[in-house]
Amino acid sequence: MPELPEVETVKRGLAPTMEGALITRLELRRENLRFPFPDAFGEKTSGRRIISLGRRAKYLLIDLDDGNTIISHLGMSGSFRIEAGPLSETQLSETPGEFHHPRSKDEKHDHAIFHLEGPSGISRVIYNDPRRFGFMDMAERTALDINPFLYGLGPEPTGNTLSAAYLAERFVGKAQPLKSALLDQKNIAGLGNIYVCEALWRSHLKPTRAAATLVTKTGKTTRQMELLVSSIREVIADAILAGGSSLRDHIQTDGSLGYFQHSFSVYDRQGQPCRTPGCGGTVARIVQAGRSTFYCPICQA
Repeated sequence: MPELPEVETVKRGLAPTMEGALITRLELRRENLRFPFPDAFGEKTSGRRIISLGRRAKYLLIDLDDGNTIISHLGMSGSFRIEAGPLSETQLSETPGEFHHPRSKDEKHDHAIFHLEGPSGISRVIYNDPRRFGFMDMAERTALDINPFLYGLGPEPTGNTLSAAYLAERFVGKAQPLKSALLDQKNIAGLGNIYVCEALWRSHLKPTRAAATLVTKTGKTTRQMELLVSSIREVIADAILAGGSSLRDHIQTDGSLGYFQHSFSVYDRQGQPCRTPGCGGTVARIVQAGRSTFYCPICQA
């Protein structure tokens, strides 16, 4: 499933085409994805101008000029692509990317098409989702905080709200495994399996240790907690800079592959040498709450 850096990369790739553009028509080729589309979704969206694109956790937010926001989640296999120019002479648009991969053109999986007129001319932003685990919803922008998908989410790992002191308050007295606590979206919004594994490796923390072990008996933060927060920030920033990680179906909006996966230190590296200098350990894999966890048993304690 695309994680925060992938959704941030998608947002940045779509913004030049979508921001300021008029939606002349929203073409829906089916009634639902994971959930049904909002009632009269096409009618409510067509004729509206896109003010800006945003992101909250793993959700893409498309702000419209009538005060409504489209909330989009990519699910397991959802992706957007951009086509520019009239239909009779379509040209694929380009956005920055290191590795390029042919875009899927299987139209049977094109479920929603935004027909746009913007400063750069006519274009189409196409949502393609073979597994249909993604979805789109619509809500008033002023009510996003109480939307069922966004309500109760913790701070972003890229914002100033995330701090060692904040996590200490959340983790005090918690016997929950550290990895599970970090995956809890009420603690930190947008962290997923890949980047939690990577952040724990960078901070040399074992994923199975109790979350409370990073907090003093009086509820204060520790040096290990400070290192963990720093590692979370760094791994997310590095992944966004790299354009995200291309695993399975995930591609960027221009069809190019994200390439942070070439920098993985533990994720999906079972049986390979640990990359911590002087460690000499071997990356191991365990299963926690049905998900694979990769870590080094030697340098992560």
